[in-house]
Amino acid sequence: MAEGINYTALMVPALLLFMGIEYAYARHKKKSSYFKFESSISNLSIGVAERLMDLFFSASFYSIYYAVYKYYHVFDISNSWYWWIILLLATDLVWYWYHRLGHEINILWAAHIVHHQSEEFNYTVAARITIFQAVVRCGFWSILPLLGFPPGMVIPILLVHGGYSFFTHTRLVGKLGFIENILITPSHHRVHHAADEEYLDKNYGDIFIFWDVLFGTFKREEKEPTYGITHPLKSNSFIWQHFHYYAEIWAAVHKSKTWKEKFRAVFGGPEYMNPNIRPLLERKLLYKQPKVKPKNRFKAYLVYQITLTMAALLVMSLFYNSLDIPSIIATTLLILVTLVNCGALLEQRRWIFYLEITRFFIPIGYLCYIYSAPASFVTCLLFTLIIVAIFPLKKWYHSQLFQTAQ
Repeated sequence: MAEGINYTALMVPALLLFMGIEYAYARHKKKSSYFKFESSISNLSIGVAERLMDLFFSASFYSIYYAVYKYYHVFDISNSWYWWIILLLATDLVWYWYHRLGHEINILWAAHIVHHQSEEFNYTVAARITIFQAVVRCGFWSILPLLGFPPGMVIPILLVHGGYSFFTHTRLVGKLGFIENILITPSHHRVHHAADEEYLDKNYGDIFIFWDVLFGTFKREEKEPTYGITHPLKSNSFIWQHFHYYAEIWAAVHKSKTWKEKFRAVFGGPEYMNPNIRPLLERKLLYKQPKVKPKNRFKAYLVYQITLTMAALLVMSLFYNSLDIPSIIATTLLILVTLVNCGALLEQRRWIFYLEITRFFIPIGYLCYIYSAPASFVTCLLFTLIIVAIFPLKKWYHSQLFQTAQ
């Protein structure tokens, strides 16, 4: 085994393989409508960002588990086989309450809402996890080493726990008979992702369904759900999808006249959020220009970009322990700017051309830094600014992707 290689990074292409298999099977069954291009690109973009951030934070999360266990654990628990079963059950119980509170408390819902924004339901939706959600989860998972479960047991169980939930995000698997009474199945999880009134706030479990039965949140799938959130986001902006609910909370606190109202805006339930706040923020922050029809190459260009980010993420993940700081920073910036650009392209923002130029200068800046050539960077920057000022490159750029120039 080569030293310094992070083989857990191979989970990324493995999950992409399952996404591809699901899509191929959907097409075979003439159900390709289960996938929407814009939504799938948004789903993958958010997933790439989370995996990227996880490179920086996962070691910190694990360190917290070890520290909690070392200094504060209550019981001494062995690694006997029956404790592994108890740990799996305890993990799912902690998840149930983390998940339920994530739907019932605004500040926690702000981290989790991103996972529910998609109006489709397939394996790409499983990728819609944010680093904010991971941070909240870390706090809840710390209960396990606090009880006395060694981190060497907790971490593998968490990996299994997370892997199982990936496969419940599909419309291609029907009801599974008796298993429906024990495990969270795709049918149960479809209910959880529904925006229909009768399905709201149901089926919070991740592996086992009996927690929902016990705590009164169980609901069987009786009709095809309508997926998404009750007030659809109507935006593919990478930034807006991550931060819109935090902005709504801030606006609600600002508009509140009493401390009780301010407290409710942060720690109350989403049902107390004024539904007029988001449209107001969208009018202020999301300028809606008339969209034009994309050319056929538009989709190919977006696929190329998201493929580029996933390839960069895979390479960075594999060799993360061997990379120097400048390489990590440059690759991270390149990935994040590309993800923002994908959302901006879907939204047809006026500034996408300038974002493309910014992205172009990330590898240029990196190479100039490596070879100690700041003068070359300045020269390249000035030359680019002159070319952009002289030639109608912005108009040409839009004409390559859209039917009419903007």
